[in-house]
Amino acid sequence: MIRVAAIGECMLELVRRDDASFTLGFGGDTLNTAIYLARAASARPDLSVDYVTALGNDPMSEEMLSAWRAEGVGTGCVARLAGRLPGLYLIRTDAEGERRFFYWRREAAVRSLFMSGETEALLASLGDYDLLYFSGITLAVLTPEARLDMLHALEAARQKGRRIAFDSNYRPALWPDAAAAREVMAAFLPVTSIALPTFDDERALHGDADPAATAARYAGAGVQEVVVKRGAEGCLVLADGNRHSVPAAVRRTPVDTTAAGDAFNAGYLAARLARAPPERAARAGAALAGAVIGHRGAIIPRDATPSLREFLE
Repeated sequence: MIRVAAIGECMLELVRRDDASFTLGFGGDTLNTAIYLARAASARPDLSVDYVTALGNDPMSEEMLSAWRAEGVGTGCVARLAGRLPGLYLIRTDAEGERRFFYWRREAAVRSLFMSGETEALLASLGDYDLLYFSGITLAVLTPEARLDMLHALEAARQKGRRIAFDSNYRPALWPDAAAAREVMAAFLPVTSIALPTFDDERALHGDADPAATAARYAGAGVQEVVVKRGAEGCLVLADGNRHSVPAAVRRTPVDTTAAGDAFNAGYLAARLARAPPERAARAGAALAGAVIGHRGAIIPRDATPSLREFLE
């Protein structure tokens, strides 16, 4: 059995409708990837996916867990903290169709991840997984002490031969400033074996001139496999000393680009775990991302999710 764990935050999501009512859902970058990985696992019975986070003991947290289990995502590494709640964000869409996000997350249960007695034990379990996946958002919501403990756990996992995948997913609002984000993320690059950044994020954070500069910077930090996502332009893959430009799966006008990068990461990692070469894995990621942008919302209907069997066998 190949075991994968995604580490991060999932929040409750309120979306304001035209009639001024709200719909309640949930969302989170690493959770999106975990769900799409679990769907890919339907073609790989030897692949399991767990999510590592902290939630409250409230009814909304229970509903989230039930939804994840229904998707095939394991919840054995989800800490339940008494008296705490998940984070919350609200989405409002203006007359031009632009979305604005408002967050309530300072007291979210995930802020205690790897810090409380209930969650510290999760660190020891990380080395049991074949692949560990996290993002810049994961790092942003953790305390500095928890980040250091997580870094040590990832170092121990690498020493055991585990693979570590990272998506910078830079969100300026989560950091005091860009310099703080750069410093924290840089500390995790030496333990990263697969980097999956988005060029627009890297340009905003580092001022990179082009995707090749992004790939070279990650490689210079010791990351052996780098995939720079470029949206409609596809991606740039740098691995084993070779560089490939892989086009997007389909040229189309997107309905909603939410979670396209998260889905790409899932397709790519699923294919790599099946020992597909990096270029072919990038095509798997592109196929999944191409389907996601054709639907509204982060998680598209299960029957609209393309089979990745051709990339996994």
